[in-house]
Amino acid sequence: MSASLNPTALARLLGPWNTGASPAYRELADVVRLLILDGRIPLDVALPSERALAETLGMSRTTVTAAYAGLREQGFLSGGQGSRGRTGIPHRTIPVSVPGIALPDGILDLAYASLPATGEVVHRAFADALADLPALLPGFGYDAVGIPALREAIAERYTAAGVPTTAEQILVTSGAQHALNIVLRTLAGRQQKVLVDHPTYPNALDAIRASGSRILPVPLPPAGPGAENAGWDLDTMVATLQQQRPAMAYLVPDFHNPTGRLMSDLQRRRLVRAAESSGTVLVVDETLRALNLDGGSTSPLAAFSPAVVSIGSLSKSHWAGLRTGWIRADGDMLSRFIATRTTMDLGGPVVEQLAAARLVGSFEEPLGARLSTLRENRAALLELLAEHLPDWQPEQPRGGLTAWCRLPTPSSTALTVIAPDFGIRLAAGPRFGAGGAFEQYLRVPFTLPPEQLETAVRALSAAQARLDASPQLRRTLKEPQIAAIA
Repeated sequence: MSASLNPTALARLLGPWNTGASPAYRELADVVRLLILDGRIPLDVALPSERALAETLGMSRTTVTAAYAGLREQGFLSGGQGSRGRTGIPHRTIPVSVPGIALPDGILDLAYASLPATGEVVHRAFADALADLPALLPGFGYDAVGIPALREAIAERYTAAGVPTTAEQILVTSGAQHALNIVLRTLAGRQQKVLVDHPTYPNALDAIRASGSRILPVPLPPAGPGAENAGWDLDTMVATLQQQRPAMAYLVPDFHNPTGRLMSDLQRRRLVRAAESSGTVLVVDETLRALNLDGGSTSPLAAFSPAVVSIGSLSKSHWAGLRTGWIRADGDMLSRFIATRTTMDLGGPVVEQLAAARLVGSFEEPLGARLSTLRENRAALLELLAEHLPDWQPEQPRGGLTAWCRLPTPSSTALTVIAPDFGIRLAAGPRFGAGGAFEQYLRVPFTLPPEQLETAVRALSAAQARLDASPQLRRTLKEPQIAAIA
């Protein structure tokens, strides 16, 4: 027998929903929609008839009819007027943060922290790659470590940054996420502990969970309003390393995602010593290192110890569509990564690697203009937030692509749920943590141009106003929806 919900049960779930802040039909539809989205009303359940619910709620049938009509239009109810609609999820709402989905017209994506390609530079690199390709065609095309030209170019870049490196210390991967999965499969898993700074990159958390490892979060110290760099809590991190002795630590010391912080050289030295003492392999994600907006000067973490494993990528600096990343590690460790990689795939696409070799060889060419644009975007976003959302407290990012904002109330998931109604797509704060943390935070990228950022912030302000006017909508989901975020 198909499931159904009686009007008394639905009224109980609704709670004190009618605040008068907006038309009653809209408030009723909003609360029912959130009940469906957070699982309190299961899918494929018949809601009470319009007449029965109106009588139970003590209001006109017209109000309930209008609310149901809105839910049908949005895709949360099936069936026509007069029939008992069954609950569902609209196709545009299920994958709110799933990469690769085509956004509806008019939706601005704030779940991605990514930039368009460095146009002409990337195009020219691929044109040159096609000219280089014939020399490789006599070979089989399989190369589990990466083509020599790209490995040499990456090694030269590390050497120039103060970390002497040879091509034999580089493994080319299909992006930084691929690199992290190789490292995790080699070093962790089987319920071993992996230390992370907290918050951190959501896809890294997903990879750690998928590997069977146990996440060991070490909180970053909170920043005050407008703080530029609160840094890391090295005392707690060192104590955790000594007491827990995790197999590895995944950290983002260079323009941390999502806060934009930069770890000092003093902190890096202390961290390396603590990791050596605890037998923990430090794995650092340097994907954002090139996006230095304030001119801060630090050495790569690998400059302080040959045992550090470095992950890099062209996704944030040049274009995510290149799907080119790498691992830098010393001798025996890299051999272990190569052995693991061959159980996953037999190498990356050759043309993309040829293009990437060109891009890494002239790495700085597009960066000047790109950094200038990002500085303008960052300033525009912070000004817009101060004007339209003065109660929000964004942390001043020193680099990277995002601002980490503390909200006046724990409403991040609720904002994310209603955001598409206001023309934006968000990544809820709990996606950046473990155990449902960061419900009072939201990551806001400044990758869009200022005019689109203004539209987005005005939409955020309108969504926040909706929540402020209807407190019952500001409910925290215990477990945020799992969805990939760029």
